[in-house]
Amino acid sequence: MPELIQPAVVGATGYAGFELTRLLLDHPRVAKPLLLSREGDNSTRLDLGDVYPHISGNGGFPVTPFSWKTLKEKGVQLLFLATPHEISREWMPEAMAQGLRVVDLSGAWRLKNAANRAVYNFDDKDPSAAAQLDSTATYGLPELNRAAIQSAQLVANPGCYATSVILGLAPIVQSGLLDKSAGIICDAKSGVSGAGKAPTSKTHFVEVADNLSAYSVFGHRHTGEILEQLRLEGADLVFTPHLLPIPRGILSTLYVRLTGPATAEQVLKLYRDFYAESPWVRVFPAGKLPQIQYSVRSNYCDIGFTLSPDGKRLVIVSCLDNLIKGAAGQAVQNMNVMFGWNEKEGLN
Repeated sequence: MPELIQPAVVGATGYAGFELTRLLLDHPRVAKPLLLSREGDNSTRLDLGDVYPHISGNGGFPVTPFSWKTLKEKGVQLLFLATPHEISREWMPEAMAQGLRVVDLSGAWRLKNAANRAVYNFDDKDPSAAAQLDSTATYGLPELNRAAIQSAQLVANPGCYATSVILGLAPIVQSGLLDKSAGIICDAKSGVSGAGKAPTSKTHFVEVADNLSAYSVFGHRHTGEILEQLRLEGADLVFTPHLLPIPRGILSTLYVRLTGPATAEQVLKLYRDFYAESPWVRVFPAGKLPQIQYSVRSNYCDIGFTLSPDGKRLVIVSCLDNLIKGAAGQAVQNMNVMFGWNEKEGLN
């Protein structure tokens, strides 16, 4: 067996951070991950099994305070940041200087366009260093950027909604069959875990249960990712996210018009050819639409479609688990690509 690499996870107590830790513990090519807390936070000297008892009894999972010295002493080769955007933005220049390879699960480095990035309102201490990292960070969607991810030092893990929408639209956008002038409607719905672990009034059980609500219309942070990765203009797309009364999962319904009549066979071939080398995308037969229950707790993105009788209107449905393919599983998939391993390793 080859020597195991040593990963570290900052933010393992969050939903995505825990899922990432759980996946790394079962990965055959990595050592037990070093778990680190942000300096001075309440998880110092905590055991992850105290927060998530279903992993307790396996030798302990201490969460220790973060320091660059600790990373060096432990021989960490790959750093996963499941941290707030601002923390990742602040720490990344030093991580690069230390020669670490990084998969960042936050939105800190996903966006190239300053206008799209403005939604985060970053206040960089060293704007020139941040600008350099903005230009060199690789958007970590393996299905589109596999070659760039292989050699990247900094991989920006995509947002969960963005992953669902981009994978659902990419084949039809790149085919030239899309009528952009007609606009694209993205109606996306997510489980409550997509909002993170910190409780808010909007994610309170009383507000979410027996309810369905739209939010962040024309202002969601993932909109910029969709536009940039698909090379669309803001006027081409309307993205409306909704909060579902379920713990996890995303279903995105995407409405497009085509430049001319197409057949279901043509569309199916287009999608299956596009994702032929992508083991974590399942393209359903024409007319069979995915559901959240099919992909939940897996790293699959399921895609299906229905074509109108005139062949000019296409409805695409894209489903995934927001904590796995939309976060932790995609981070592991990116790690696999970075180190030249099979993309399915540790994710089956």
